[in-house]
Amino acid sequence: MSSLYYRRRNANAVATTLCWGAAAFGLAWLVMILGALVVEGVKGLSLDVFTQNTPPPGSAGGLLNAIMGSLIMTVIGVAIGTPLGMLAGTYMAEYGRYSKLTVVIRFINDILLSAPSIVIGLFVYEVLVAQMKHFSAVAGAAALSILVIPVVLRTTEDMLLLVPGALREASSALGMPRSYMIQRVAYRAAKSGLVTGVLLAVARVSGETAPLLFTSLNNQFWSLDLNAPMASLPVVIFQFALSPYKDWQQLAWTGALLVTAMVLALSIFARALSRQRTTK
Repeated sequence: MSSLYYRRRNANAVATTLCWGAAAFGLAWLVMILGALVVEGVKGLSLDVFTQNTPPPGSAGGLLNAIMGSLIMTVIGVAIGTPLGMLAGTYMAEYGRYSKLTVVIRFINDILLSAPSIVIGLFVYEVLVAQMKHFSAVAGAAALSILVIPVVLRTTEDMLLLVPGALREASSALGMPRSYMIQRVAYRAAKSGLVTGVLLAVARVSGETAPLLFTSLNNQFWSLDLNAPMASLPVVIFQFALSPYKDWQQLAWTGALLVTAMVLALSIFARALSRQRTTK
């Protein structure tokens, strides 16, 4: 009996050591990557980054047009994808919870969640860019909206399924129509979770590069024309990082720092909302 106990204790110690070692190995790489990003990115931080457009080689400049382009396309993409995802998730959780259509939608949604974003870019390129004969911010926003939908859909369904059934039964007992119950009861009970899903979707699409390469392409100049190519921060980072010019490479480091900081802030805010919901 004692030998069995010691074998199990030793096996547990070995497994625990391996788990800690794997975690430390992963964290070490993460710390090195973030450390290099902060050290290199801070060198290029200045007011010019937020007030000047992307420069030609050898000239001073900033990332204003890229930041504004990313903001515009992300806002439009989230504004299109969020309602579609929420409505589909609401149907799956409230109306068709046990229907075969829900099973099919959930399966397709899981595929979209794991599909490479470059596939979405190629699809939008074929559907919009090839038909319009030119790249545009509209096509970029459409690609981002397709990436937003599965994240919001899954989060909406999960959050609504967590709402106690007793609340629905009480609302029905008071004579509320189902649509009114969803708006006044289910959505309010799952509000923080729904907001968390939207924030996670924004964090997901804000750093996407591949779909924008096939849709909005890039624009070195300031442009608010949605029917023309538009600059975006991920694409500028990609192009400047591959260039042989030191000033462009520095802007790429700074842009990567800005994207990472924004995604980190959104993730922390989403986690805080999720924790607030679980403690209530």
